[in-house]
Amino acid sequence: MTQKKAKNKYQTDHYAQKAKKENYPARSVYKLKEIQQKFKLIKKGDKVLDLGCAPGSWTKFAAEIAGKEGRVIGVDLKKVSEQFPANTHVIIGDVIELAQKDKENLAETIGIGFHVVLSDMAPATTGHKEVDAARSYDLCSAALAIAQTGLEPAGCFVCKIFQGGDFEKFKDAVCSSFDRHKIFKPQSCRKESKEIYIIGLGKKQEEN
Repeated sequence: MTQKKAKNKYQTDHYAQKAKKENYPARSVYKLKEIQQKFKLIKKGDKVLDLGCAPGSWTKFAAEIAGKEGRVIGVDLKKVSEQFPANTHVIIGDVIELAQKDKENLAETIGIGFHVVLSDMAPATTGHKEVDAARSYDLCSAALAIAQTGLEPAGCFVCKIFQGGDFEKFKDAVCSSFDRHKIFKPQSCRKESKEIYIIGLGKKQEEN
């Protein structure tokens, strides 16, 4: 094993072990922790939507930050077995289908008026980078559509995307919906991973 591979393996094990010790279901929680530390997106009392929330690490951490006065809604295709704080509700649902709902129907299904929308979704990978990136783009587009409908004005959006041919197109779409955007790769991401996070800051007011 080369020194570089050994270091990456140690990093993977380190975050996985840390997550287990701190009672989170997956190492992915540290990506959100880094994002939160840098950008302070989630505040006490906030209403947060976590798309593709299984196995529950992001939902659990967001609920801790939002506190008792906040509310966190998680959505995933499959049932999530993690135990969450009382301010949390997890719904079984298809994000692609949710993205096609108008504001009234979305409000009935999962609610609206969110301060932050999170998406750490990833497609089932095929090993073909172009195919995987295209599938990631489709999920990201669905997440952005939900954020455009469900976010409060000035709300924030965090979305994981695989870097590929549609990356710039998605970045431009985020730019058109938010006052500012940031590109961020947490240190807890695996070095070989093509994933990166686009963060939309300050959802623009809807034009009448």
